[in-house]
Amino acid sequence: MNADRTDDYLVGLVRELCKLPRETEWVEFKVSNSDPQGIGEYLSALSNAAALNGKANAYLVWGVEDVTHQIVGTTFSPSAAKKGNEPLQTWLLRLLEPKLHFRFYELAVDDLPVVLLEIGRAFRHPVRFQGEEFIRVGAVKKRLRDAPDRERTLWRVFDQTPFESGVAVERVSADDVLELLDYPAYFELLEQPLPSSRDSILAALADDGLVRACEAGDWDITNLGAMLLAKRLDGFRALKRKAVRVIQYCGTGRTETQQERQGTKGYASGFKGLVRFINGLLPSNEVIGQALRKTVPMFPELAVRELVANALIHQDFFATGAGPMVEIFDDRIEITNPGEPLVDTRRFVDTPPKSRNEALASMMRRFRICEERGSGIDKVVFQVELFQLPAPLFEAPEGFTRTVLFAHKALSDMDKADRVRACYLHACLKYVTRDFLTNASLRERFGVEEKNKAAVSRHIRVAVEAGMIRPFDENAARKLMKYVPFWA
Repeated sequence: MNADRTDDYLVGLVRELCKLPRETEWVEFKVSNSDPQGIGEYLSALSNAAALNGKANAYLVWGVEDVTHQIVGTTFSPSAAKKGNEPLQTWLLRLLEPKLHFRFYELAVDDLPVVLLEIGRAFRHPVRFQGEEFIRVGAVKKRLRDAPDRERTLWRVFDQTPFESGVAVERVSADDVLELLDYPAYFELLEQPLPSSRDSILAALADDGLVRACEAGDWDITNLGAMLLAKRLDGFRALKRKAVRVIQYCGTGRTETQQERQGTKGYASGFKGLVRFINGLLPSNEVIGQALRKTVPMFPELAVRELVANALIHQDFFATGAGPMVEIFDDRIEITNPGEPLVDTRRFVDTPPKSRNEALASMMRRFRICEERGSGIDKVVFQVELFQLPAPLFEAPEGFTRTVLFAHKALSDMDKADRVRACYLHACLKYVTRDFLTNASLRERFGVEEKNKAAVSRHIRVAVEAGMIRPFDENAARKLMKYVPFWA
């Protein structure tokens, strides 16, 4: 099933809106006024008003008289309308900031043409059109800066409303909720028996904020419920771009794609299959033991699992047009999510992560998909050292967070940045376990024999000169020197 609106639903919605005693701040009626500039300003004003009034959507309806709410029909056709030579919808979308989920529906009510514009509520900050923010005060459209009391209240709403509590689809029947969500996976992941009645299932989902009763009857599916348990994410129009993309390239560059696949299920219900698919694409190495040859994965499966879970949990859901992405190359794997990290990338090991999405993170922990708070990156670094791989790279390109795991490389083939990063993360891992980096511990990390300890001492010295580690006691004898991260 898809959560898109049916014609019967839309006709019923128009009739319900017409029953309102007067225009509200989140509904506007027009007959045939199709001025593109005015429509753009209403998109901003109604979206912001929906957020202010706690509504999932706002509506602009053509074909209904303003005062009487009588359906009279309209000559406006958004599919044919243009601004200059540009289609109206494209022009509106280009001038809105941030990008806003809205959709025109052309339908017939009582055999009269009616146009319904469904507008998603604003999140995180007010919606602007051509750089200007608008709001509805009663039935009047105003610039937001001219209504300072509304502006202050709106910002308080944004501060208190996380993405997860938003509505992915509203007013769906109980049967449709169970059709859209993989509710058996919810109980399986929690290791609970599946209730025997529909009402018990809905009550359990509602207790965890995955669905909630709608004021107008039926149910709303929250963003949290859809992101975790959707049978098909593309069934939720506003969330389909949040599906995970997995891309495998030929070689070490992005010029030739071997295969690409986009996830379809919710993050929780589809996580096991997603990780299995990724691991199936990763290259492997053949290791010859005593008379036996065996194939081992090039990257630690536990590290891949942790990093994928982190990308899902810590992404910025308000970033439009972007979702988590896993890119696989012959010599590395890159895992990227929208949203700059809330913690300095150099402090990922020792600092408990700050999540933008606390409800999502909490449910993922209850589902045992991610580790307890603060331990995930520690495990990644530990697994990388156990496999004697180059140290992972944590970086923050503008608007994104990316982690890179590198395939095995001999110490002699590592460049200065690789060795400094390895020394630093080794010192971090030792420090959080109340231990120290030493020449002996770093030799073990790199798989270097004791006869080459002088070379390891040089690597330590370079890391100290780079300001990434420092001696724990500068007065200690050379053979007894211990090192800690620069921030310790």
